[in-house]
Amino acid sequence: MKAPPAPPPPSDRLRADLLEIHRAALRAADPERILERDLRGDAASGWTFRGQPLLPPPRTKGEPIFLFGAGKAAAALARGVRRGLGGEAVGGRIIVKHGHRLEVPGVVVEEAGHPVPDAHSVAATERLLADLRESGGRGRVLVLLTGGASALLVAPAAGITLEDKSRVSSLLLACGADIHEINTIRKHLSAVKGGGLIPLLPPGRAGALVISDVIGDQLTSIGSGPATGDPTTFGDALEVLEKFDLAERVPPAVIHRLRAGVAGAVPETPDAPGEAVPHHIVASNFHSLRAAGQEAARLGYRTEVFGRDLAGEVHETARRFAHRLAALGSEPAPAALLAGGELTLRVTGDGRGGRSQEFALVAAGHLEGVSDVALLAAGTDGTDGPTNAAGAFADGGSWGRARRRGLDPEATLRNNDSWSLFRETGELLVTGPTGTNVMDLMVGLSAGGVSDAKPS
Repeated sequence: MKAPPAPPPPSDRLRADLLEIHRAALRAADPERILERDLRGDAASGWTFRGQPLLPPPRTKGEPIFLFGAGKAAAALARGVRRGLGGEAVGGRIIVKHGHRLEVPGVVVEEAGHPVPDAHSVAATERLLADLRESGGRGRVLVLLTGGASALLVAPAAGITLEDKSRVSSLLLACGADIHEINTIRKHLSAVKGGGLIPLLPPGRAGALVISDVIGDQLTSIGSGPATGDPTTFGDALEVLEKFDLAERVPPAVIHRLRAGVAGAVPETPDAPGEAVPHHIVASNFHSLRAAGQEAARLGYRTEVFGRDLAGEVHETARRFAHRLAALGSEPAPAALLAGGELTLRVTGDGRGGRSQEFALVAAGHLEGVSDVALLAAGTDGTDGPTNAAGAFADGGSWGRARRRGLDPEATLRNNDSWSLFRETGELLVTGPTGTNVMDLMVGLSAGGVSDAKPS
């Protein structure tokens, strides 16, 4: 009698399960799936989202609906909306990151720079604003926002150049500022962020659909809040620069504008109430994290949430995550450790990588020698930092595999070059654009049993 095939090694099985869990998390945040389920109405009576009013009925037969927005997943969101608005005439303009373009019938989709805006960002935004001014009075408007909109929807304020904004963005990204701090600066250097679209939207005939990529799903931070009021001030923006010792490093025009704003010489951003344009959150990290837990349970793992809406520094959080995962590895039953959020990474080197890949590499160092555990840290948008990878797998043997290839993991971390290391070890996760963007997910799995080593 032929013997049954040998079971796969625990590491292979864990990696396959990690991939299934990540895919389930992405499906839960897929705007096309969500809108097919939750967008309801018709061309005569208007539209609702999850039972809440979204757009009113047309004033005249055939009154169009215009889609305007930006973000890495904005084209997927627009395509889902377009498909759901059966019988409606649809137009508009969407701005996405280079490489994230999708065809949306009736809607112009343009590409621009991210995470640092480029000339395409400015030119595309000028065209979007011109279209919005022309169309706002003759139709209903849906504003569509997803992560990345802050870098893609760009209209520098008077006296500020694109180069000024790009320099500030690069400094803030490198110093480890979180997204709320970055957006506080962006809103006060912009003519469109922080409520700048509100005057262009037809009163009572506009709504917003957003995919949240920020901690706490704060509407004022998603895409830097172009269609909602801004609670932050010029003074808050100055405090961010001072916190990171950037006041002397940013362009002089930036400091001049912020100080003029504090003195009252420049109008503050609109402080209109958030409900001025009704916003609806289509998907968030919460939805993906919940789906990840459900999939892990279906695969036979006891689930534990390490953290929701995680903020803080990559290295310290990865260390704590690894220690908890190692502890789960000493338990007899299979277990899954789940986390979601957006950590900050202080960049000191000139290598290639992103916060998820660096999280995986740091965690792998603290798991070195621990058997039968593995993890995946990845962005939900398909890009982690300026790389082609969404994130990386790692386990207790990752550092050893790197050393056998002549690589030094500690030097790699000092140079922020995690992508290069994981490319050599074959542990990158490359998905391409996913059509969504709900921050990052970290999933650790333990096969169960007694680990034969302690975390470092």
